[in-house]
Formats: sequence, C-alpha cells, structure tokens
Amino acid sequence: MPEFVDIFVNSFNLIFSLNPDLLEIIFLSLKISFFSLLFSCLFGLPIGALLAVTKFTGRKLLIIFFNSMMGLPPVFVGLILYIILSISGPLGSLELLYTPAAMIIAQFCLITPIIVSLTRQVLEQMSAEYDELLKSLQAKAKDRISTILWDSRYSLLTCVLAGLGRSLSEVGAIIIVGGNIAHSTRVMTTTIALETSRGNLEIAVSLGLILIFISITINLLVSVLQELAEKYSYD
Repeated sequence: MPEFVDIFVNSFNLIFSLNPDLLEIIFLSLKISFFSLLFSCLFGLPIGALLAVTKFTGRKLLIIFFNSMMGLPPVFVGLILYIILSISGPLGSLELLYTPAAMIIAQFCLITPIIVSLTRQVLEQMSAEYDELLKSLQAKAKDRISTILWDSRYSLLTCVLAGLGRSLSEVGAIIIVGGNIAHSTRVMTTTIALETSRGNLEIAVSLGLILIFISITINLLVSVLQELAEKYSYD
C-alpha cells in the first residue's frame, strides 16, 4: 500500500515540476490530436451532413461503410499505412513513415468514420425538422447542408468530442507508423505503454492523470457551451 501511494505522490511531483521531457510529450500529443481532428472535421462533417439531407444511389452503402469503419482495428490501420508509407510502398518517396505527419494520417483514418456517422445521426433529425422550410425556400443541397450544419453546431460538439477522445487514446496505429521515437514521435499514450513495460510507473501514471484531466476539462467546456446554447437559443 505505501508503494502504491508513493507512485501517485511521485507522479504528482513529476507533473508539477514541469519536467521538460514530459511537456514535450504532452504538447506533441495535443498537436497531433488537434490537426488530425481538424482534418477529420473538415472532411467528415460535410459528408455526414450530405448523407443526412440528400438521397442518392449508394447512400445506404456509404452509411453502412462508415458505420462499419467506426470499429476499424487501429493496428490494422497502422499496418496498412506502414505498407503504403514504407520505402517499398507507393508513397515511400514522401518519407512520411516515422514522422508526426504519418501519425496524423493514421488518426485521421480512425476519427473520420466516427465524425461522419455521428454527424449523420445528429443531422437527420434536424433535417426532418427543417425539411418543409427549406423546400419552401427552394434551397439547394449545399445551402441545406450549410444551414443545418450551422444550426446544429452545438449538438455537433458531441461528435467532435468523440473524435477527440479517440484521437487522444489511440496507441496501436500511431506506434506502428510513428515508431515511438524520443523527441520526435513519442506521445502520451505510446509513452505510457513504453514506460509501463519498463517499470517506470511514475511517468506512466503522471501521463495517465494528465489525459484524464484533459478529458474532464474538454467535457466541462462542451457542457458549458451546450448550456449557453440552450439558454440563448430560440425556438
């Protein structure tokens, strides 16, 4: 029991000492998660909205595809990207393997299906509510999508939050394409796995606590935004 307490005490001391190596790992994690989430939202939100408000041939197949990709094994994504980005692969000349860019691509592949599927579910209800109004205004498909996306912006925060959670917790794919290289591609989750295997539990626990803190902070911010939206919204 005292050893257990010592681990947590040392972990908190490590956090509050602002260890440079720890800060480097945290900032790289946040940077990679931010860009992967940004690109996933730019790509996934419009596609989710398109699937929610329009009817076209192959729509159901696309919905099934994106829903299925939500459960895509991260290690499989990492393996496929490794093959593509390796020297002998079709994109090997870009020399992206074992770089933060490869990690962003891996997370993009994992996050986008989540963003698309959850966005479609949220916007289908909104589309049904706005259907008669938008038809009376003879709105085009792109206008319908932009209108519904804007009016559902606070509800979509939940979709974005789910994508961010997947990004921050990812290990399998990014450790394959990133290589977990110190001062280059080592992020919080891969460091936790590495340091746990080494027996350096203080570092692993400190990074785990930071991940929990980030998650709680983001959820609180989203909750506040949603309360403000309900307060100042009009029906």
